[in-house]
Amino acid sequence: MPATPAAVPAFKAHPEPSGLPEPLPEPALDDLRLETVLGALSDPLRLTIVRKLLLESESFDHTCGWFGIDRPKSSLTHHFKALREAGVTRQRQYGLERRSHVRVDDLNARFPGLLDLVAAWPPQT
Repeated sequence: MPATPAAVPAFKAHPEPSGLPEPLPEPALDDLRLETVLGALSDPLRLTIVRKLLLESESFDHTCGWFGIDRPKSSLTHHFKALREAGVTRQRQYGLERRSHVRVDDLNARFPGLLDLVAAWPPQT
């Protein structure tokens, strides 16, 4: 018998509030490259960050502290920058903090089904 596909966890993008600061530099929609996105997602910590944003997000965007990751700030900064520069997340500067969210609409338009796969992928234990 064929295996039954696992249920894909549901995720939703929160609506963008008005009056947001401009996003930090990121690739345009047409410049998103699958190999670059997959390269960013190949790191287990970055994959965990994106899954948490997709599945547990409580608001439009989140600070690094919301993730509860026990890593040095410089390490987290590197991972968030890699996700932003690959076009997976969008970051905005709010005073001294940066907040991130997944570019759901852009990634779904460019790579249909990719975020469903990311959301359904079980984290390594």
